[in-house]
Amino acid sequence: MLVAGIDLGTQSIKVLVYDSLEKREVCVSSCPLDLISRPDGSREQKAEWYLEALRKCFSSIDGEVKKNIEALSVSGQQHGFVPLGKDGEVLWNVKLWCDTSTAQECSEIEEAFGGREKVIEEVGNPILPGYTASKILWLKKNHRKEYEAMDYVLLPHDYLNYYLTGEIVMEMGDASGTGLLDIRKGEWHKGMCSVISSDLLNKLPPVKSGPFILGSVRKEVRDELGLGERVLVASGGGDNMMSAIGTGAVKDGEMTISLGTSGTLFASSSKPLIDSKGRLAAFSSSHGSYLPLLCTMNCTVAVETMRKEMELDVENFMAEAQKAPIGSEGLVMLPFFNGERVPDFPKGEALVGGMNMTNVKRSNIARSALEGVSFGFLLGLEAFRELSFSPTVISLTGGGSRSPFWRQMISDITGVEIRCPKSGEAAAFGAALQALAAMENRSVSEVAEEHLSFDEDKRAFPDEEKHRKYMEAYEKWKVYCGALTPIFK
Repeated sequence: MLVAGIDLGTQSIKVLVYDSLEKREVCVSSCPLDLISRPDGSREQKAEWYLEALRKCFSSIDGEVKKNIEALSVSGQQHGFVPLGKDGEVLWNVKLWCDTSTAQECSEIEEAFGGREKVIEEVGNPILPGYTASKILWLKKNHRKEYEAMDYVLLPHDYLNYYLTGEIVMEMGDASGTGLLDIRKGEWHKGMCSVISSDLLNKLPPVKSGPFILGSVRKEVRDELGLGERVLVASGGGDNMMSAIGTGAVKDGEMTISLGTSGTLFASSSKPLIDSKGRLAAFSSSHGSYLPLLCTMNCTVAVETMRKEMELDVENFMAEAQKAPIGSEGLVMLPFFNGERVPDFPKGEALVGGMNMTNVKRSNIARSALEGVSFGFLLGLEAFRELSFSPTVISLTGGGSRSPFWRQMISDITGVEIRCPKSGEAAAFGAALQALAAMENRSVSEVAEEHLSFDEDKRAFPDEEKHRKYMEAYEKWKVYCGALTPIFK
């Protein structure tokens, strides 16, 4: 039995086909995506690029494989805003999760609602530049004609679902990343919607908790993609929600850290975790529970920037970092190359501090980059623990998880066992497993336990003495963050 997971990311679209009977990945195809960047912080894409890339992905898959796919599901980059007209036309470029041009709109929304504390208390999440809410207000303010012509607010994964099935429904997990959903009630917050526009509630699709079968792939799309006669489409969800499924974070106590361009730390929780300090996003999951999450804007981007400046490949960069002791001899890196979400530094910049006459070494600089990124995850872990959630195990995924040195560092810093899924495509694989669960009417946790496997050679266990030393370096790192808050805020 073949199922497929589609992962609509920022840099590419991937399609993974999985054989659930033989428990193996049949193939993975991908197609890159372009990015529109402007000096004001705009980061956009065109919705037609998604469809073109999806067609290219399927065109590279063997015809017999495609004909035997029985169900599929879509994972999509969270928070992107796709304004859809009455005839299905996209009215403006898709503003992405990494778009920071709407910071002013965030402030306007929170102020109009009564302040950030009230927003968190009543809705569950603050209004951050990455979220969809401010993008909607931006369109209304700057392109009123397009706003008024908009019939539906969609997210990127919703748009692919619409293309595949013609259905317009928003799934709970992805919907929780808009800033408009009442996290506790699982429904659109009327007061928040009215702050943005009196008619916004009418432009939001119905929201439903997943996983569920949305419909079947339309005949014309089946013909375009080369699929068989009947292919079910599951609800799908945001990339973090699908990655949770694809890495095993589907039960209480299970946590995932993703070391990608940006970094994410999230965990499955049977109850919503509302962080009054705004460090954790109080998201819903796409497997029927909740997915509290920390997102940092800088992860491998910081390592890659320093690696290229040193003219080292990845292996030699890691080898250089290993020469330095824990704490990098007092050298501290704040890796905020893209600003930062947590800490809340929209004007953040990267900084190397703590330099003296003896510690300015390539090895210390390399290690401080890895430590600085990893300490950002510890901020999130502290928030989880303050809310009485302590992880029993952390799944590590993303490009950075391939480094044995970094894996051990994260285990030592967090004090938690690290494991790595065998599948390197967490979001696409998670989407495929969700499709399987929805098709068979089984729980996602049951399906994940049956089909997920971990690489025993990549497990890492914490060392107590190393953990103590890292905590000393972490306290110094936090002092630098605090001192620079007036500049970066």
